Amino acid sequence: MVLTKRIIPCLDVTEGRVVKGTKFLNLRDAGDAVELGAFYDEQGADELVFLDITASSSKRKILIDLVERTGDEVFIPFTVGGGLRTVEDIKEILRAGADKISLNTAAVKNPDLISEGAKIFGSQCIVTAIDAKRVFVNSPEEAQNKTKIKIGNRYCWWQVYIHGGRTPTGMDAIQWGTKATELGSGEILLTSMDMDGVKQGYDLELTREFSERLGVPIIASGGAGNPQHIIDAFKIGKADAALAASIFHFNEYPIKFVKNECAKNGVPTRL
Repeated sequence: MVLTKRIIPCLDVTEGRVVKGTKFLNLRDAGDAVELGAFYDEQGADELVFLDITASSSKRKILIDLVERTGDEVFIPFTVGGGLRTVEDIKEILRAGADKISLNTAAVKNPDLISEGAKIFGSQCIVTAIDAKRVFVNSPEEAQNKTKIKIGNRYCWWQVYIHGGRTPTGMDAIQWGTKATELGSGEILLTSMDMDGVKQGYDLELTREFSERLGVPIIASGGAGNPQHIIDAFKIGKADAALAASIFHFNEYPIKFVKNECAKNGVPTRL
């Protein structure tokens, strides 16, 4: 059986509104979260991801009522993240209508949250979101104990950031992704901070490294500007799903069009 690739619109939400920025900065309004969620459901999205992007940095909980209202309108799998710190928080969000939850900052600070969540709710409910940024070095010795690859004449590794991309951790993204899956995370939502909102394509090296090394589905995120970028994420990056925001929110490419382009290029999707 051929597994179909998933196309997933991402709703980055702050104070109930969907926003989109570039490299996690310069946010602009993209509409009402509930309305957009319902619209994408109708348009044939395979799943939705809903991220309350200022919940962790503001040290507040996610907006439960917004999750409930979106859940009432959406009939496809629905992942929610942002500001989840405890097993009780996870339970609350799943009860509010989410099918899966996404952990980022809290998982870095308390990795046991992944294993506890997986044990209680099942690995399929736990998505670890990783925001990664390239760090270039001139020689392998400059990045000892890091998982690095050679690009041109230089070497690079990827550093994990938390608090919505505001705080560098010094952690190696590939090593952290490996640990997260060992702890029980059923999926990785992998965002390239370098490519986010730039619309020049996903970080295919990063995506491929994760896809080839980890035994769980990888959702590529950050950089989609056209359908070819999504096709490349599947064919070159070997991703299982592609997340996109700008090209859908600002109606540049409808989801059905993207799926048809994938099909024409030999990428199986649910049409």
